[in-house]
Amino acid sequence: MTSMLQNDVPAGYIASETDILARFAATTTRLAAARDEIRRVILGQDAVIEQCLAAILSGGHALIVGVPGLGKTRLVEALAAALGLATRRIQCTPDLMPGDILGSEVLETDAAGGRSFRFIEGPVFTELLMADEINRASPRTQSALLQAMAENRVAVAGLNRALPEPFHVLATQNPLEQEGTYPLPEAQLDRFLFEIRIDYPSLPDERAMLLATTGIAQAEVRPVLDPAGLRAAQHLVRAMPVGEHVLDGILRLVRGARPETPLIPELAEALAWGPGPRAAQALMLACRARALLDGREAPSLDDVAALAPPVLRHRMGLSFAARAEGAGVEALIGRVVTKALG
Repeated sequence: MTSMLQNDVPAGYIASETDILARFAATTTRLAAARDEIRRVILGQDAVIEQCLAAILSGGHALIVGVPGLGKTRLVEALAAALGLATRRIQCTPDLMPGDILGSEVLETDAAGGRSFRFIEGPVFTELLMADEINRASPRTQSALLQAMAENRVAVAGLNRALPEPFHVLATQNPLEQEGTYPLPEAQLDRFLFEIRIDYPSLPDERAMLLATTGIAQAEVRPVLDPAGLRAAQHLVRAMPVGEHVLDGILRLVRGARPETPLIPELAEALAWGPGPRAAQALMLACRARALLDGREAPSLDDVAALAPPVLRHRMGLSFAARAEGAGVEALIGRVVTKALG
């Protein structure tokens, strides 16, 4: 582990194995505390919390899909509070314009009568951006986020303007509404590291939720990390070693989920397209992040299997014939995972 983590040190400093392990232990302790803080207000969604944290630790973005009333907005607020990130929220509607997200220039007149343009930043200039019901925004407005998500900068009025670091987008999507919605194009879906599905809580969790949220006192999330601490944790994720068996498993899985190189024969007819190399990159980083959250020094094939659905489900398109027969992406992913990882 020592040689793989040497980059996570100041220039000119040679880290000892003790220093590296101390940083690793301190980071895992703080991440566990952040997860516990989020769990105090988001009940019964441990897998969702873990996937959101893994996406952010990987330096990526996440699309959270679920019906209204499941606490998606509260989840994003809790994540921002626990990680110490500045956050802004966009409520996406069909009449939302790109300038409402990116910002715009305004013409101002000073006391001497001189005129000049001043740029007013939009809500995208934050550390954690929540795009609520992103599929209700028009394609033109959705595309305003594409450069921000891909390059951490936006082009406004002919100038490239850098976004804060870290910068993450957590977008929500309501799967029920069809009228007045605009499905995200494949290119933008691919920019989301995960598509996270949030379901109804269990009966005990929903009971606890009712008691916790309908009284006078409301639980508040305390900050555990800050932007610098999060950046250090993200660096640690990228420095974490990955075994050859895990690397080979990721490649078998991603390549085997494509219709051109199917790991199971029916994929050739069932899929219109499959995951590209960005899916393998997402799995590589996310598995490391999950291992770090669990306090392990390297990822395993269990991490690959656990994170395959949120990484692949929005990167695989069913053919018309498969949709007509009622085939589901989740079932296909499960079979490919079993075949690829044993």
